[in-house]
Amino acid sequence: MRREAAAAVERGTAPSTAADARSAKGKGKAKSGKGKALTRRPGELLPAPSGPSSTKGLSAKLDQAATMFEAERFRDARKVLDPLIELAPASADLRELDGLVAYRQARWKDAVQQLEAFRSLTHATEQHPVLADCYRALGQHDEVAALWDELRAESPSADLVTEGRIVAAGSLADQGEVRQAIDLLGHGFTLPKRAKAHHLRRAYALADLYERAGDAPRAREIFTWVRQQAGGFADVAERLASLH
Repeated sequence: MRREAAAAVERGTAPSTAADARSAKGKGKAKSGKGKALTRRPGELLPAPSGPSSTKGLSAKLDQAATMFEAERFRDARKVLDPLIELAPASADLRELDGLVAYRQARWKDAVQQLEAFRSLTHATEQHPVLADCYRALGQHDEVAALWDELRAESPSADLVTEGRIVAAGSLADQGEVRQAIDLLGHGFTLPKRAKAHHLRRAYALADLYERAGDAPRAREIFTWVRQQAGGFADVAERLASLH
């Protein structure tokens, strides 16, 4: 049975996704917030190459790598994971975690390789937003669109669909299609009285798009709502100040 591990990926608080982090290199760290990470208990899918004792040892190392990942010790996690993948290349857990490590290090091509392997092994959509974000950073917008189509057809959790929608909208905006991005992100969305985390991320991204489209009043309205719901969310206070 699948079980989510503790959230560990510092996903960019929308719209500061992988592509934005790439363009911001040398200008400080991208704004970030926490998102979903591993989709199952470390070691649950780890195959046994040579018996139960080997499985136990490999699982312990995978747990160690997961702990390093959560502590943002990405280089150390990679040193543990690389030899494990050579021993058990069909482990979805290893591929997933190594892909997330690569994502956090802005190694987009490596992240795509590992997360595509995870996708092939599991036929799951849990990491589609992260994978799409990597493709967005690489400028492969057709891949972003295809992953978004798969994700919305699967219709998993609202949080996961929101992450995918944000990345897909960001991809459109990257191509100069800001109005289409607004339509995608704003479709069927109303500002709720009690916001959940995915509502805040979506609203923030939408406000950013309105500002980019030159609609400052609408951007100000949505940023104000975000600040009312969660005053410390990302840099919403600064964004609002810049619009006055």
